[in-house]
Amino acid sequence: MASVQVQVETVEHLIEVRGLQKHYQSGDTQVSAIKEMDFFIDDGEFVTIMGQSGSGKSTLLSIMGGLNHPSAGEMLVDTLDLYRLSSEQRADFRSEYIGIIFQSFQLIPYLTVRENVKMPMAITGISAKKQDEMAVAVLERVGLSDKMDRLPDQLSGGEQERVAIARAIVNNPPILLADEPTGNLDSETSEEIMKLLQELNRDGQTVIMVTHNPDTSRYSKRIITVRDGRCTVGACAA
Repeated sequence: MASVQVQVETVEHLIEVRGLQKHYQSGDTQVSAIKEMDFFIDDGEFVTIMGQSGSGKSTLLSIMGGLNHPSAGEMLVDTLDLYRLSSEQRADFRSEYIGIIFQSFQLIPYLTVRENVKMPMAITGISAKKQDEMAVAVLERVGLSDKMDRLPDQLSGGEQERVAIARAIVNNPPILLADEPTGNLDSETSEEIMKLLQELNRDGQTVIMVTHNPDTSRYSKRIITVRDGRCTVGACAA
C-alpha cells in the first residue's frame, strides 16, 4: 500500500520573541527588567502590551524597536534576528520597517512641524522634493496640514502627538510601536489619538502599543500582559 505524504505548512509570525531577557548592572546588584518572555505578533494585529510601571513593558518595546540590545534571547521580525545585525544594518532596518511614537513626543523644538516629520527620511536617499511631498501628505492625514510650518511649542499636546505619529509613519513602515501614546493627554484628545491608531491599523499597519491604562487597551485586538519582567499566564504565545 502506497504511503501518503502530508505537507504541513509552516506558519511564520511577523514578530517572534523567544527567551528574551534584559538585565542591568546597578553597582554590585544585577537588576532584571525582563526575566523571560516568549510571545508572537502576527501581521496586521493591533496589540496592547499592558503592565504597571516597572513591569518591563517599555524596556520590551525598546528591544522590539531595535534600540536596546537584550541580554539573552531572540527578537525576530520576518524571521530576521534584529540583534544579529550590525548597528548600521539595524538602523537601516528600523528606517524601513519600524515607526516609533515616543512617550514624550521627542520633537526637535527649533524645527517646524514639517521639518520634524521629514527627519526619518534624512538617511533614505529620497530627494528633497519627494521628502516634502511625503511630509505634507502625512500631515494632511493626521489633520495638521494647516500647522505644518509652526514650531512644536506653538501646538497643543494632542497636536504634538499627531506630529509624532506623522513622523513615525512617513516612511510607511509595516510596524508601528507606540509608548504610552495618550499618557500626557486629556480623555477627549486621547480618544482622537486612539481612533487614529485604529485607522492606521485598518489600513494595514501592525500596531503595538505599551500602556498601563485599560481605557486605551480596549482599542486593540489582543492584550499581552507583563508583570515583574514576565508575561502573565495565558497572555503570551498560544
